[in-house]
Amino acid sequence: MNYTSSPLMERIRRCTLCEQHLPLAPKPVLQAERNAKILIAAQAPGKLAHEAGRPFDDPSGDRLRRWLGVSHEQFYDPGLFALVPMGFCYPGTRAGGDLPPRPECAPTWREELLEYLSQIKLTLVIGQYAQAYHLPNSERTLTERVGNWRKYWPAQLPLPHPSGRNNRWLAKNPWFEQEVIPALQIRVQEILNNQS
Repeated sequence: MNYTSSPLMERIRRCTLCEQHLPLAPKPVLQAERNAKILIAAQAPGKLAHEAGRPFDDPSGDRLRRWLGVSHEQFYDPGLFALVPMGFCYPGTRAGGDLPPRPECAPTWREELLEYLSQIKLTLVIGQYAQAYHLPNSERTLTERVGNWRKYWPAQLPLPHPSGRNNRWLAKNPWFEQEVIPALQIRVQEILNNQS
């Protein structure tokens, strides 16, 4: 990724705070420039994203881009999208999926980074760890939060993770792709076309 040089991003790229807990060498994977319009707050990079050095450079990203109705090029334009997980480095795996984001990352970096991203019009809050941070004291379950999406709209939108592991959730909740995704695509286009 080519980032506009900023002291904050340079410090983040050099971070080794939780090195002793990681299965691979620290490699903060995020995309953030001051003028980004849409923030995607997710969990932590998976192994494919770690290897590529780019967030959502995997099948989950393909689905997320379809949900947004944007091209690969638009998604990876840091002037449009900030891709900022709760943990910047790949945390490793356990039975059934990736480990949670490292707990040191968000308290160390998130507040300063959110202040840096001063032009955000829409925050997509993906998965339980991001929702616990960005939507504290909200509904008990992800299904309830996503079901009550209008409560957060149009500044924020809770989303399930676009991973294939959530295919069952998507099948059980067809309203998500029938109601939420069309509204999301319209809002994204409004923002990208500078209409709001």
